[in-house]
Amino acid sequence: MYNPIEDRRSIRSFSTRDVPDEVVRALIAAGTKAPSSKNRQPWRFVVVKGAAKQQMLDAFADGLRREERQPLLPGSKQHLAGARYTHAIMKQAPVTVFVMNTLGCDLYQSRSPEEKLYDLANVQSVGAAIQNILLAAAEAGLGSLWICDIFFAYEELRGWLQTDGELVAAIALGYPLESPNPRPRKPLDDVIEWRE
Repeated sequence: MYNPIEDRRSIRSFSTRDVPDEVVRALIAAGTKAPSSKNRQPWRFVVVKGAAKQQMLDAFADGLRREERQPLLPGSKQHLAGARYTHAIMKQAPVTVFVMNTLGCDLYQSRSPEEKLYDLANVQSVGAAIQNILLAAAEAGLGSLWICDIFFAYEELRGWLQTDGELVAAIALGYPLESPNPRPRKPLDDVIEWRE
């Protein structure tokens, strides 16, 4: 029996087959069923496909070139090659969904401890929505990839998106051309601490 939690994989090779809009809407509807702190539902989803995809890819590429000259993430330059690979994956995937935190603080804004805690709670809520989308995609026979390499092109993608909220992640969606083996996980006893 198929179990999306056990069987879901991060997919990096996609078919060119179109994903119908109603399927994408159903996945995002699953995302909106996620729990959210104080029921704030701080998510917004920008679906990119068709002609808009090339504009998005150009903005991402502009950010990668800028990152080489004037890095926003200087301590992460060893991951730039991975971000270029992610760009190629997004080019291949028929759909990219950008996930925004509508209540997110600006990246450059200083925050009080209370604001930081609210932001953490909102990001957790958005993460739960993303996980719901990934599991719904797996159940629908689609492949997905949760993408954070977009932060190398944060300014450029935010400028291109021109929508409310802070950019949290992107999700590549499509019909998979691969079926990777499960990635290793830490043993359960290494991640549980019991207190009685």
